Amino acid sequence: MARAWRCAGLRWAAEGPALLWDGGRRSPLSRGKRVAFAVAEGGVRGCVGARGHACPVRAAVSGRSTGARCEECARLDRAHSVAADGIADDPRPYRVYLAWFGPGLVKVGITAVERGPARLLEQGAVCFSWLGSGPLMAARRTEELLRAALRVPDRIPYAEKRAVRAALPGDEEERVREIRELHGRAVELAQWPESLTRAPFEGVDHLRAFGLDTAPAARGEVTELVAGGAVGGELVAAAGPDLHLASGEGVIVLDTRLMRGWELVPVGCEGGLEVRLPVREFRAAGHAQDGLF
Repeated sequence: MARAWRCAGLRWAAEGPALLWDGGRRSPLSRGKRVAFAVAEGGVRGCVGARGHACPVRAAVSGRSTGARCEECARLDRAHSVAADGIADDPRPYRVYLAWFGPGLVKVGITAVERGPARLLEQGAVCFSWLGSGPLMAARRTEELLRAALRVPDRIPYAEKRAVRAALPGDEEERVREIRELHGRAVELAQWPESLTRAPFEGVDHLRAFGLDTAPAARGEVTELVAGGAVGGELVAAAGPDLHLASGEGVIVLDTRLMRGWELVPVGCEGGLEVRLPVREFRAAGHAQDGLF
């Protein structure tokens, strides 16, 4: 019987994305790589726990959950999360950023300076610019200021990000235009916290880093993994947690967050893209081995 692997998520670094596995193994993901796996027959998706600790009751979780945690573990995880305001006294410096995911989809957010642009890659930001840097609470006040004064959201659902990827402008200047204009309005706000240092506009474009400049438009997305299901194909793009897998049948988007909590086994994919998982079509076009990979 093939060895089963448990995915610990996808992480971005300067050299690109990689899938992480329980036990510390990494699977770098380069464009053109063949990716294929199956969900173990009779398997049940288990809670991944919180803050490095296993779920105490080994709860089962829904196949559609992107968090892969039971209610109690999700509560514990968010209780110690900067994103959920669970930490107010973090002494590290933070940056405020504007991120663009497609026409009309701009958000404001914060990330620790030490993380660099990793947070933007993980979110699938096509373009971004720093707004400023300073203490955590000053960064938080700036984020709230933009939400209130300029009506900039701090969250955009991944489904909306995927829906616009096939219609991204081909010109980089056009892609950064919205955040350039918004940046200029933001730094002129009178209520800007004194302890947050403004940053000049510098648009960073991730279209090529994601592979979206050459990838065919996706026809649909996997909605959940199921026991006995399988998927495989050629990696043509990766944006945030999403893998774009292609063959003659078209491109399917797989959110790697759906992989966590399942026991996965390797399969061949010589026949091209194989999908034995629930797939939601986009409404409009565009819209024993020693490791699993």
